[in-house]
Amino acid sequence: MAIFLNKDSKVIVQGMTGATGMKHTKLMLADGTNIVGGVNPRKAGTSVDFDGTEIPVFGTVAEAIEKTGANVSVLFVPPAFAKAAVVEAIDAEIPLAVVITEGIAVHDSAAFYAYAVSQGNKTRIIGPNCPGLITPGQSNAGIIPGDITKPGRIGLVSKSGTLTYQMMYELRDIGFSSAVGIGGDPVIGTTHIDALAAFEADPDTDLIVMIGEIGGDAEERAAAFIKDNVKKPVVGYVAGFTAPEGKTMGHAGAIVSGSSGTAAAKQEALEAAGVKVGKTPTETAKLARAILGS
Repeated sequence: MAIFLNKDSKVIVQGMTGATGMKHTKLMLADGTNIVGGVNPRKAGTSVDFDGTEIPVFGTVAEAIEKTGANVSVLFVPPAFAKAAVVEAIDAEIPLAVVITEGIAVHDSAAFYAYAVSQGNKTRIIGPNCPGLITPGQSNAGIIPGDITKPGRIGLVSKSGTLTYQMMYELRDIGFSSAVGIGGDPVIGTTHIDALAAFEADPDTDLIVMIGEIGGDAEERAAAFIKDNVKKPVVGYVAGFTAPEGKTMGHAGAIVSGSSGTAAAKQEALEAAGVKVGKTPTETAKLARAILGS
């Protein structure tokens, strides 16, 4: 069992023939991901050889779906063209679009997310500005290193890519059912709450690790959801306790305004919902280990 992605997922890569797309397509293939095609209108009808595996290139997402049965797209498309690429994926009704691209204008992200909603939410968007998601031993859609963990019973949802990797490595001996990097931009598709609900329903997830960061109120809303809907144990970590007020920190959405969006406020909300919150990623991993050990 896995959330959003499994061994049967058929993956296409929008932007596969660019340098970043080529690099990560090769790595995803090495992790066992079933990549069935790439999309580039200028190179339609060609193919790319990845160490003996020929991956065809299609002109559109719709054509790729028609020819291969693809149900996941991973997007490595430059920021200026990302909105059009996501809209194309939505129009083709691909069930899952994983938007890796960093630096997409917030207006563009808001536009394609609103468009997905207007089309009946047939396409789940993960990202943008995210590392993607991985179901260890089955499939990897994005840039998460596939060799830092193994299949297991922990579900992970995180705003931060690097903290995703650290947590997976810290708990590598236990392993993960799935890990989802939702991205840290002000407007994203899949939220903490979406992933929490999926992990709660997943029979192969015993414990959930949730990583947040300063800015916005996503973690507070997630805390309210956990209190009312999540029976499985949840441990959390919030990055940014020492961040200065009013300064954007790394992710575009990580900005504290007055008392709103602070790490302390998020920690307080999570603990009030019964979530054990670590002061560091390592301490958070120890909390998870203690719960599973008991």
